[in-house]
Amino acid sequence: MPRMGLDLQTILEAAAEIADEQGIGAVTLATLAKKLNVRSPSLYNHIEGLTGLRKKLAVHGMELLYNKLADAAIGRSQDDAVHSVADAYIAFARKHPGLYELTLNASDPDDHDIQLAGKRIVDLTVQVLNGYGLENDEVIHAVRGIRSILHGFSSLEHKGGFGLPLDMDHSLHLLIDSFLAGIHKMKNGG
Repeated sequence: MPRMGLDLQTILEAAAEIADEQGIGAVTLATLAKKLNVRSPSLYNHIEGLTGLRKKLAVHGMELLYNKLADAAIGRSQDDAVHSVADAYIAFARKHPGLYELTLNASDPDDHDIQLAGKRIVDLTVQVLNGYGLENDEVIHAVRGIRSILHGFSSLEHKGGFGLPLDMDHSLHLLIDSFLAGIHKMKNGG
């Protein structure tokens, strides 16, 4: 029988806190149970072991990321939308480093929930980039490009790869401007 006050959302939020504070390796059933002040077997009423927890946590992370990106895109178009989405992506990775890392490791092609959550993010990015009039494969190339930029930037920043005392947000904006110059060139047949 599920413990009163313990539900999947509470479990996911606690697991996300552990992941963000200590890394995804620290997310175990024992650490989670301790954080929630329950016994590990109580968790099995809501999740299917550690693998099930990490899958649900990855989907939870992708849903949170999607919501941040969608909020950033609302009411914006073209360059303004891309900059806003990029800022939201980096802000999410900064605020939730463990959860962000877990969303990247969630690539089970047979898992419907993971695929759906990932597809929503890709579809949103396509929608933002559709404002440039790109055609067919150009949109997919552009999605891959922006994802590579944002993930690479997030990863390098998280690992301390930017050691020089320059404003990181300014660097990000210059990088996005360079990406957008390429998009504008593609759009104009260059």
